[in-house]
Amino acid sequence: MIEREVVDRIIAAADIVEVISDYVTLKRKGANYQACCPFHNEKTPSFVVSPAKGLYKCFGCGKAGNAVSFVMEHESMTYPEALKVVAKKYGIEVREKELTEEQIRHNDDRESMFALNSWVADYFTAYMNDDVAEGIPVGRSYFAQKRGFTPQTIRKFCLGMCPGKGDKMTTDALKAGYKEQFLTATGLTIKREADGRLYDRFRERVMFPIHNISGRIVGFGGRTMRTDKSVAKYQNSPESPIYNKSYELYGLYFAKKAIQQADFAIMVEGYTDVISMHQSGVENVVASSGTSLTIEQIRLIRRFTHNLTIIYDSDAAGIKASLRGIDLVLKEGMNVRVVLLPDGDDPDSFARTHSATQVQQYISQHQQNFITFKAELLLKEADNDPIKRSAVTKDIVNSIAQIPDTIQRSMFIKECARIMDVNENMLISEVASRRMLALGDSEAEAFIRRQQQQQQHQNRQFSRYNAPTNNTEEATEMFGQTQLSASTLTLEREIIYYLLKYGNHNYGVLESGAVAEFNVANVIISELEKDEMSLTDKTYRAIMEIYRNALSESRMPSQSELVNNADPEVATTSVDILTMDDNYIESAIWSQKDMKSLSESEMLSSGIPKLIWLYKSRFVVGRIAELNAILASDHTEEQETDCLRELTRLNKLKVTIANQLKRLII
Repeated sequence: MIEREVVDRIIAAADIVEVISDYVTLKRKGANYQACCPFHNEKTPSFVVSPAKGLYKCFGCGKAGNAVSFVMEHESMTYPEALKVVAKKYGIEVREKELTEEQIRHNDDRESMFALNSWVADYFTAYMNDDVAEGIPVGRSYFAQKRGFTPQTIRKFCLGMCPGKGDKMTTDALKAGYKEQFLTATGLTIKREADGRLYDRFRERVMFPIHNISGRIVGFGGRTMRTDKSVAKYQNSPESPIYNKSYELYGLYFAKKAIQQADFAIMVEGYTDVISMHQSGVENVVASSGTSLTIEQIRLIRRFTHNLTIIYDSDAAGIKASLRGIDLVLKEGMNVRVVLLPDGDDPDSFARTHSATQVQQYISQHQQNFITFKAELLLKEADNDPIKRSAVTKDIVNSIAQIPDTIQRSMFIKECARIMDVNENMLISEVASRRMLALGDSEAEAFIRRQQQQQQHQNRQFSRYNAPTNNTEEATEMFGQTQLSASTLTLEREIIYYLLKYGNHNYGVLESGAVAEFNVANVIISELEKDEMSLTDKTYRAIMEIYRNALSESRMPSQSELVNNADPEVATTSVDILTMDDNYIESAIWSQKDMKSLSESEMLSSGIPKLIWLYKSRFVVGRIAELNAILASDHTEEQETDCLRELTRLNKLKVTIANQLKRLII
C-alpha cells in the first residue's frame, strides 16, 4: 500500500493536461481542453479536460475521473500501478508496502489536523467579529479601515484575529474537544519545555489562513498588532505533516479559475498584495509569501498556465534577491514577464488606488520579458566596467540556457547580444555548452527519445480505437456486480448526487408559520441514521461515510477528498456526478421537464424530503422481505426473536412512510 502522504504529493504534482496529453492530442477550447474520446470511437470530440478542476469527462460514453484514474482506465492498471506511473513522470519516489498501525494512525492524524485548522480559522473569524474589547477595535478595524478590505473580501479569505491573551485560543480549542498533540503538531500552540505550559503561537496577530489548491486550510500567517519592533512583523505556521511551504502558493485556490481564463498568473510577494488585487477585480494573483520560488510551486502554476508575470515594487535590493529563483521558472518551460511599479507603490497600495481595468492596463503596457529586464537591470550596475559586464553576460547566458524551447533561446540570444554588445555566435556557443553540461547527453538523443515515446503512445491509442467491443461484457461490468433493482440504484445514486452537488446548501421549510432552515447533507445523513438505514451500494456507502466523518468534525468534505480519494471507485463516481449535466440526470422524483423548470430552492425543499422517504420505502420493503425469508427457512430461536422484533419496528415505520409519501406526492 502507498502511504497517503505520498499519494497526496502525486495528486498535487499531477497536471491533468500534461498526463492526458501523453496519450491524447488535446486542443484548447476556452478554459478547457477537448479531444476525441480515447475510450470509445467517435468523430466529434466529446472528451473534455478541466485543468482548474483537475478532472476529465467524456459526454459521449460517460467516462470521468482525475489524472490517476485516466491512466488506470487507459492502461488497464490497478490504482497503485497508475499512481506509480504518474509519480515517475514527476520524479516522485514510491515505495509500496503494507501500512503499519502507526502509519494508519499517521493518516488519521493528518485528517484531524485539517479538521483542527478549519475550526481554528472559524474561531479567529468569530473572535474578530464578536469580541468588543480586542477583536472588533483591533482586528476588524485593521482589515476594514487600514487595509480597506470589504466584509465580502474578509469572508472570502477567512481573515480573523488570534486573541492577545497568551493561551485563550488553545484553552478554547481544548474545551471544544481538540487534542493537545494536534495543536502543537500544527504549530498553533507552543509548549514550553521548562514548565509544560501551553500558549498561542499567533497571540495578538491578525490572521491569514493558507489554503491548499483544493481549498483545505494547511497553515496560517499572522501579522502582529504590537508596535514593539523586536517582535517579528509576520509569522507563519511551521512545517507540519499537512503544511510544507515549498508546495503551497497563497491565494492559488481562489485564483486558479481566473488564471486559467486569463492564461497568465501574476506573482506578488505578500498576503495583502494578493487580497487587495482580488478585491480590485484582478483575481489571477498568487504569492510566494516571502519565500523563494520552488519547483513544486512553479509546477502548481504551470497546471493552469505557462505564462507568469511578476510584479515588483521599486526596491532594487528585493528585486535582485529574487532574480535567481526565476531561472527555475524558465527551466520549467514557462514564459516570464516582469512589471515594475511606480516609486512608492507596492501591489497592495497600487490595487487599492486603481480599478481593475487600470491595473490590467498598467501591467499590459509596462511588462517586459524577464531576460531583457534582467540584462538592463544588471547592466546599469555594471556601467562600463568590463569585468562586471562579463559577469552580467555570464549570468544572462545561464538564464537563457535554462529555456527548453529552441526558438525562444535563439530569440533571447539575439536580444542579449544586442543589449550587451557582444558577438552572437559566442553567446550561441556558450549557451550550448551550458545546456550540454545540464543535460548530460545530446539534445538530438533527447529528441529521438521523445519521438519514440510519442510513437508508442500513438500505437497504443490505435490499438484501443480499433479493438473489438463486446456490449455484453460492458453491460456485465456496469450492472453485474450488484443485486439491487434499477429503481433502488437510481434512488441511491440520486441521494449521492444531492450530497455531492448540494451537500453544503441550505433550504427553507415553512413550519408553524415560520421558515426553518435545513442543511442538505445533515438532513440526508441524520434521516438515514435515525431509522438505522445505510446505502446498499458499497461505493455510495463509502461516499456517505466520508460525509458522515466530516460532519462529525463540523465541516464539509473538500472536493479533493472525493475526486482524489484513495478508493478509485469513490474518485470515479464523485467525478462522474460532479461533472454531470443537471438537466439530464436519471431522477426518480423529477421528470426532465421538472429538472429544467424548477429553481434550486424548489428542487431542494421539495425534492430532498421526497427522495429520502422514497428511499426509506424501498429499503423497508427490501428488508422486510429479507427477514421473512429468514423466518421461512431454518433458524434459531434467537434469530426468530431478533427478526420479529425488527419486523415490528419496520412495519410501524412502513405505515409512517406510507402516510408521509402520500402527503409529499399529493
